[in-house]
Amino acid sequence: MQLILDRRLRAGAPLPTEAELMESLGVSRNSVREALKALQALDIVEIRHGYGTYVGEASLTPLVDGLTFRTLAQQGDDTGALAEILQIREVLEEGLVRRVAGKLSDAELARLEAVVARMEEAGRAGRPFPELDREFHELLYASLGNALVPQLLGAFWTVFRRVAGVRGWTDDPTPGVTVRRHRDIVIALRAGDVEGAQKAMADHFRGIEARAAQESRGVG
Repeated sequence: MQLILDRRLRAGAPLPTEAELMESLGVSRNSVREALKALQALDIVEIRHGYGTYVGEASLTPLVDGLTFRTLAQQGDDTGALAEILQIREVLEEGLVRRVAGKLSDAELARLEAVVARMEEAGRAGRPFPELDREFHELLYASLGNALVPQLLGAFWTVFRRVAGVRGWTDDPTPGVTVRRHRDIVIALRAGDVEGAQKAMADHFRGIEARAAQESRGVG
């Protein structure tokens, strides 16, 4: 890792060969290979068999895998572990929504309203709309220009969907309520109501937590 940093290698850049790493670091071939395997698991390096080793994207995939396993490993209490993840995301989004409230342009608000309209259309047609939900939250904070925000939100979203898939939880049993909660967020934002936007976001997450608890008990 230090070699990558010292040489200022970017994602996609080729790493030195095993022989060069052995000489540069003064270690055995086995040590180099074990280190590369460990870094591959962290998405810090990418091993392309037959081509070489490259600097990876350092994505949040290891975090997603770890949180998914941690949640599913809570013997009979994955709902509690999932609630912890939802609480972290809730705190994150309540803080973020305060930052964008009153600062979104008419065009940005219109895009959010269009996503809500597509949610409503999907709900009426009996189609689940998890991807639209994800798109809404990514659009909501796009103006911040913070590349880590969509990655973190995407990580938490993916964990939730993975756990739901493994546990066989049904799609949103109350799509109309979900649509309304997203619309309430947009209404508050269009009014420049910071407190209202934060409350609407909190209500949204309370609904997600309640759904998860109901599904875990087999209640649709």
